Amino acid sequence: MARPTMEDVAELAGVSRALVSLVMRGSPKVSNHRRDAVLAAAAQLGYTPHQMARSLASRTSTVLGVMVSDLRNSFFAEVVEGIDAAARASGFEMVLNTGGRSPARERAALRSLLSFRPAGVVLLSPVLPTSAITEASAHSPVVLVSRTTRLAAVDTVNDDGATGATLAVEHLVSLGHKRIVHFDGNGASVAAARRQGYVSAMKRHGLSPWVVPSEHTDVAGAKAVRSVWDGPDAPPTAIVAGNDFNAVGAISALEELGLRVPRDVSVVGYDNTSLAALRHVSLTTIDQPRAELGRLAAEALLERVRGERTEPVRHLLQPSLVVRATTAGPAA
Repeated sequence: MARPTMEDVAELAGVSRALVSLVMRGSPKVSNHRRDAVLAAAAQLGYTPHQMARSLASRTSTVLGVMVSDLRNSFFAEVVEGIDAAARASGFEMVLNTGGRSPARERAALRSLLSFRPAGVVLLSPVLPTSAITEASAHSPVVLVSRTTRLAAVDTVNDDGATGATLAVEHLVSLGHKRIVHFDGNGASVAAARRQGYVSAMKRHGLSPWVVPSEHTDVAGAKAVRSVWDGPDAPPTAIVAGNDFNAVGAISALEELGLRVPRDVSVVGYDNTSLAALRHVSLTTIDQPRAELGRLAAEALLERVRGERTEPVRHLLQPSLVVRATTAGPAA
């Protein structure tokens, strides 16, 4: 059956289309009797307002656009939950898409979100060039999560990646590890801060930093393990992975090589996603509060939407270490 329209509701309720429109917008100008008749007719027909059409007609929007870097990574899903909860509490809905960690695809995804004329846009760890973010901010308020910027029109919400990587190194050093390798996030927006924290912490302990190029995926984590263990150098006793997803891939590859975690090799992830907490994974990791990142992003966006401020906000959340079963002292 065809989707019921506003005209169908008006005909069944015996009122004009304009009055149905007023009811759907929550206008106080409609009597209780007529409002009840319209809502009853809408319920009977299964009619729901078309959000985009309402936004275009009223020139206001209650839609927030969200672009996610990687749909496979549960970190982003947990951040989105925080955005959604804060948005709904303020009467806003969310439209979600992804650019698949490709600059070209992210440009297309961002254009798609902007075509909905959203009240604002949240970009989660985008790999977009700054010029594209600048252009988007001219059309809609923008908040970046897990990426920094100096753009005055754009707000940011991040965790302190340098501190998080430092916590990982300090934990492993306290267990007696000296040969600690870092699987770098490469082009990921958070990679530089985590790499900096790792290198600084290693040097502070008089240890040689060892950075292996990787990506924030399980496939890249496994590939990094194989490149290290196939190389000419003595293998490490511990790995600081770029994120939890990368760590899980690394653990899988280690097990394929006949190595035991943590008896032979210790592994630390980053993000403390739901994946890390699974009993059969039980990954030692660095926690960043995912729902809080999402909540702060939504609130920053809504402050801009409501005209409550024009100056940028730079939220920086502090991470913490969560010790589970993938770390132990090095084998004798």
